[in-house]
Amino acid sequence: MNDVTNVQSPMPEDQWDRRDELAANLADVRARISAAEVAAYRPAGSVQLVAVTKTWPAEDVALLSSLGIVDVAENRHQEAVAKHDRLRDLNLRWHFIGQLQRNKCRAVAQYADVVESVDRIELVAALDRGAQECERQIDVLIQVDLQEPPEPHRGGTASADIPGLVEALMTSQSLKLTGVMAVAPLGADPRPAFDRLYAMYQGLKDQCPDVTVMSAGMSDDLEEAVFAGTTHIRIGTAVLGRRPKVG
Repeated sequence: MNDVTNVQSPMPEDQWDRRDELAANLADVRARISAAEVAAYRPAGSVQLVAVTKTWPAEDVALLSSLGIVDVAENRHQEAVAKHDRLRDLNLRWHFIGQLQRNKCRAVAQYADVVESVDRIELVAALDRGAQECERQIDVLIQVDLQEPPEPHRGGTASADIPGLVEALMTSQSLKLTGVMAVAPLGADPRPAFDRLYAMYQGLKDQCPDVTVMSAGMSDDLEEAVFAGTTHIRIGTAVLGRRPKVG
């Protein structure tokens, strides 16, 4: 049962205020998604919300769980594992969306249900070994660089390198390739880039029966992503507010 009292009991008054704030934000985001589905002639509920909770406390994640959120995303291992360990009794599906380092793969494999940021072949073997050691199966998305020209420091593989990643993932033992992920290019109309990602997604679906996920769209461009065909949208600011500054 999703219960915020797993984190704090009884819940202080300011937590009730925060819960109301998150509930209102979630209602707004869900309304935007629903309107975009209608405008794009897509079935209701065809787009899934993933709440990006990086830099926000575990209490906020627990509140989101009490409001029906199941999928949460983090981009830093230390923060992610601390929240996961604190909230392990909640019904949450943990997504790792940050740039993954090979030496962190084993640790990430211990808690991540989905790794959305696999963009190099060297990560596949390391993540697969970690998953095997934990006796877990992890869903994996290939992160694609949609920037033109590509900007490797932002994370993401070039489209030409996707076949090699697909082959490595399809021959792994404990990883399941389930789709693609990308961030819209900086300073450009996101729709053409999302259309390219959708074409890649459809191409992968033809090759791999387990591919069902296109992860694209954030707070500022979710409508464009829905029109392009995304199945999952990663939302942080529109749900949780402006992120607190970190030192």
